[in-house]
Amino acid sequence: MEQEVSLIQMLDARERRVWHQQELLGAYGKPLVCFTMNIAGPVKDSPLIRRGFARGRQLLERQFLRCGIKPLKIDLSKAVTGPEAFYVLDTEPLTIKKLTTLVEDASPLGRLFDMDVLRPDGKKVDREELHLEGRKCLICGGPAKVCSSRRVHTVAELQARTTAILTETMDTLDAATAARQAVRALLYEVTTTPKPGLVDRRNSGSHADMDSFTFMSSAASLYPYFEACTRAGRKTADGPAPETFAALRPLGCEAEGEMLAATHGVNTHKGAIFSIGIVCAALGRLDRALWADPARVLAEVSTMTAGLTAKDFAGVTAENAVTAGQKLYVQYGITGVRGQVEAGLPAVLEFGLPALEKGLATGYSLNQSGCGALLAIIANSTDTNLIARSDRATQLAVVEELKALLARTPYPDEAALRALDDRFIAANLSPGGSADLLALCYLLHFFKTEVLEDV
Repeated sequence: MEQEVSLIQMLDARERRVWHQQELLGAYGKPLVCFTMNIAGPVKDSPLIRRGFARGRQLLERQFLRCGIKPLKIDLSKAVTGPEAFYVLDTEPLTIKKLTTLVEDASPLGRLFDMDVLRPDGKKVDREELHLEGRKCLICGGPAKVCSSRRVHTVAELQARTTAILTETMDTLDAATAARQAVRALLYEVTTTPKPGLVDRRNSGSHADMDSFTFMSSAASLYPYFEACTRAGRKTADGPAPETFAALRPLGCEAEGEMLAATHGVNTHKGAIFSIGIVCAALGRLDRALWADPARVLAEVSTMTAGLTAKDFAGVTAENAVTAGQKLYVQYGITGVRGQVEAGLPAVLEFGLPALEKGLATGYSLNQSGCGALLAIIANSTDTNLIARSDRATQLAVVEELKALLARTPYPDEAALRALDDRFIAANLSPGGSADLLALCYLLHFFKTEVLEDV
């Protein structure tokens, strides 16, 4: 629950901040940056404010990195009166001020940042020393000092605008991060080598019409789609989960067109458009803190697609089945990727992702761990692409063979993988559906284990 603070608390916090500034200046004798948030009203700390503050730190520290500046000291403080950060830098004060003003002026979010630069003697560096205009009002764009001194805008107006800026910024960052990591996952999948019958760095697998460059072009074309799926999830997050799934269909149709345009008509990622698009929408529906929990993300996928299999296969019979998926459903009860997403992608959560993580924890490379994860997925799910290129009996034989192989060595060496790849190519086999699930393993792994670009 958000806690309101009193004037006394704010004055005490300011006094403590000044004392800490003097302490750092005395200890190091170097310039100092003091970063706080400019938040109107009695609530100075909340999850949203903390995310905005973390984004500000990130932007500022990237400017330090860009200029080759390594802080001598970084102190962080979290309190009900708002988060604070202190940076001691061995750099000319005006140079530092140029960097902080760059961050403050770059976007609406920057208007919420207070990045004071203090000289070693404690005197503040003003914007006017750089011949820059004063800060702008975050509502009307006029001089902030004038609006503040005359109380032109009410606290309620300032609070509403602050919340809007923070929300819009974080939503944009979340959508961009989900899309960027989804494309990264597709690129990791295609470069994982060797994969049996699939396009990779070794060869084109059982696909004469595509290669790794085709896949890279396709992956790059899908960035706007994954971003749009995440935004759709965020926009519909307060409504029933199936409504989010319904909103994805027109986006998916457009994305297929973009993919085919990028690949000159070759179907590289149709399955990924479906499955990864749904996962991105699930991410959009969830609070950013939950993205690191694969089980929670995939549970949301399941909720979004509840009833999908029954709906899509309603009324399908042996006489009217047209598509390969419909025929497999009628003949064998195979539900394919529909059944996977409706069940929360168990091939990913129970087999692929654990295999990837165990391989990495054991010391195998990302590539070998990825290969092991792919084999685990093929061995523990029904890849309809394998059946389409052969028959059900062949697919079941492949499953049994891989189960036996993985029982002996969960992460086969390159020689064994190459031999398997050669055999799949000779038989024209390609587990394309499993490749899409491997990409999802990478995607969920990124969010679970990495501190990503957004905050």
